[in-house]
Amino acid sequence: MNQSPNRSQVAADRLAEIAALRYQQLTAFNSERLMLRLKQGVWAYFLLLLFEGALRRWILPFLATPLLVVRDPVALWLIIVCLQRKILIPAYSLSLMTIIGVLGLIAALTVGHGNPFVAAYGARILLIHFPMMFVIRSVFTRKDVVQLGKAMVMIAIPMVVLIAVQFYSPQTAWVNKGVGDAEGGAGFSGALGFFRPPATFSFTNGTTLFFSFLAPFVFYFWLSNEKVNRWILIGATGALLMSIPLSISRALLFQIIITLMFCLYAGSSNPKYAGRMFGAVLGLLVLVALLSQTSIVGGAIEAFTARFENANESEGGMEGVFLDRYLGGMLGAFSATSDMPLWGYGIGMGTNVGAMLLTGGFTFLIAEGEWGRAVGELGPILGLGLVFIRIGLAGSLALESFKKLRTGDILPWMLLSDGFLLVAQGGWGQPTSLGFATLVGGLLMASLRDDEEEEVPETEDMGEMAV
Repeated sequence: MNQSPNRSQVAADRLAEIAALRYQQLTAFNSERLMLRLKQGVWAYFLLLLFEGALRRWILPFLATPLLVVRDPVALWLIIVCLQRKILIPAYSLSLMTIIGVLGLIAALTVGHGNPFVAAYGARILLIHFPMMFVIRSVFTRKDVVQLGKAMVMIAIPMVVLIAVQFYSPQTAWVNKGVGDAEGGAGFSGALGFFRPPATFSFTNGTTLFFSFLAPFVFYFWLSNEKVNRWILIGATGALLMSIPLSISRALLFQIIITLMFCLYAGSSNPKYAGRMFGAVLGLLVLVALLSQTSIVGGAIEAFTARFENANESEGGMEGVFLDRYLGGMLGAFSATSDMPLWGYGIGMGTNVGAMLLTGGFTFLIAEGEWGRAVGELGPILGLGLVFIRIGLAGSLALESFKKLRTGDILPWMLLSDGFLLVAQGGWGQPTSLGFATLVGGLLMASLRDDEEEEVPETEDMGEMAV
């Protein structure tokens, strides 16, 4: 008599177990789908950063102005989803920067310039792109960082071909077309009649930022055990070397030298990299000798040398390049605090876009240096707070990268060679520079993660979100 109820209970329990297992499987599947979509969003941000200028110059020139912020909707969507699903890993710097952004927006509208569009444009730097760093850190794993590095290595080869064509083409040529069909070309003054090429970007600083970002990955792949096609890596290495004279950019040369110094330190601090480093440096010297004999690179070297000598003379040599450009800008931001309003002139006013909206022309209304711009816009309290947050974050990333280096992992250390100044003092007021600072800062944080450290989103309504 009691067997039938017992059998019914066993059957019911079994069905409940099956239902629970299926629910867990469905939840895991939906979580994986969501994480995949979020990673695809980061890749979209990366690709839009690289080809935003191409859209504004060649494909959709009539939409040049709105395309200036084409990455913002992608970043905003990623932030909202990560906050909803509690994927975004909290950080003191993120919370403090959000507070500064909100207060800066209010101050700009009440006691500052009063233009809502300028204020919104300036506030998006702190409320959208800075949080985007932490989205990348929360969504990407170390493997994802390596995959993006491999993509950079492949993109570098056609990119250097493009800047070579731009270098030897007149400014009236299609490859040098300006933003929004602007006359005069997108190149910037160089030397010996040659112009600095903008590659796929809106302005020539994109070329410097792209190849500066490429350098850590090139050196890392030569020293690591990652599976990378050697011929493609050799091609990317040649592209990196060719980009120095073709870009006519001293900043790129200095940045590659800094990355090389980081690489040499990494090799000297760990015996297992010593042999690879010796072979890589020897191959690098041979490649330099071969490339310098080609007509494409030879002509560019002459222009680069002339630009280097002329600029050094006008800026006081190496001291002017390093001390005035970096330390001078830092000290200037502090010294100017006594001559400005307590809450600054208004967030966004120091950007070129803000200047255009306020005056109708591109100019530096506050300061050309990044820290001077931030302090001028936000005032001594919020502005210096922003500066200290950036310094603190950069210092923290440097410390963590050094710890990883001591364990034999050189990827964060190599990314730090490019990311430290971008995070601490990069020109966030300029869209391309802001994009690379966001991307490199986020990837640097993500590279510090262990591969098994995968964030699992909330399961509530996950099926609806993944559709």
